Amino acid sequence: MKNNFKYTAFIVLLLLVTYFVFVFLISSKTINNYYQGILMLIMINVMLAVSLNLVTGFLGQLTLGHAGFMAIGAYVSALFTKVSELPDILSFVIALILAGIAAAAAGIIIGIPALRLKGDYIAILTLSAGEIIRGLIIYFDEYTGGSRGMKMIPAYSNFSNVFWIMIITIFVIYSIIHSRHGRAVIAIREDEIAAESVGINIVNYKLFAFCISAFFAGVAGALFAHYNTLLDPNNFDYNYSIEMLIMVVFGGMGSLTGSIVAALGLTALPQILSDFSNYRMLLYSILLIIIMLFKPSGLFGTHEFSIMAIGGLFKGKKSKTKKRGDL
Repeated sequence: MKNNFKYTAFIVLLLLVTYFVFVFLISSKTINNYYQGILMLIMINVMLAVSLNLVTGFLGQLTLGHAGFMAIGAYVSALFTKVSELPDILSFVIALILAGIAAAAAGIIIGIPALRLKGDYIAILTLSAGEIIRGLIIYFDEYTGGSRGMKMIPAYSNFSNVFWIMIITIFVIYSIIHSRHGRAVIAIREDEIAAESVGINIVNYKLFAFCISAFFAGVAGALFAHYNTLLDPNNFDYNYSIEMLIMVVFGGMGSLTGSIVAALGLTALPQILSDFSNYRMLLYSILLIIIMLFKPSGLFGTHEFSIMAIGGLFKGKKSKTKKRGDL
């Protein structure tokens, strides 16, 4: 118990130090607007990859409609803040909640038929659902701006709120995975028949995971909308869903650490190498082929980075050295 408290305090301290270092670098203009934009996109993609991993990695269901849920969150929050007369902070908080709820509701509607299917059929259905969402956004151009895009969205997203919402997303997904509900979700991934035989309601848990995943995709979409201040429906096509899936597979299906590292690397690399940004999907494809050939489980597999494990490793080395000295 004492050790758990110590490691928790260390993680909180590490997060605070990281946050204040970035705040200082941004305020002193060491990180300019261009790199700040890359940093914001990385954090949003981390949220998307981590939330997708709940369904694809831990539940074991291949879905390709994550960009659709992100689009719902983006447009719902943008529409609300554009007409809201509430104070900015309150308006933004309500917009984030509405974005998450709208995306979660869409997740349930799509999930009810989709999660009764298996394998490739789920991928096809969710891919189609994502494209239908994008088509509806273009169709209702009176409200969404259609193919012209939605402009003049209030710029509420900044480093501070995106950073802490990303941390909350990771913490919530991590807590779910390590709860009894998370163990039930993993049991379904391993063997649906065995899970059902011990009393796990497979349909309910599948919908639960799908709903939580869609909720955080919607929140990520809201943050994206209020940072970009411009929405184009083409930003949310199936290519973006595939990018998210590549990040999950590359990092390791069943590893939140892997999703975070992959989202960081695969978002930053094409942006930094801007001359090759048009070849982003080609780069992703080559990296995916390499990872599938040499490490099919992904970079981290199902393992997580653990401060506790590192602490235990050093403690083990210390005690080993002491023993040798005694000899």
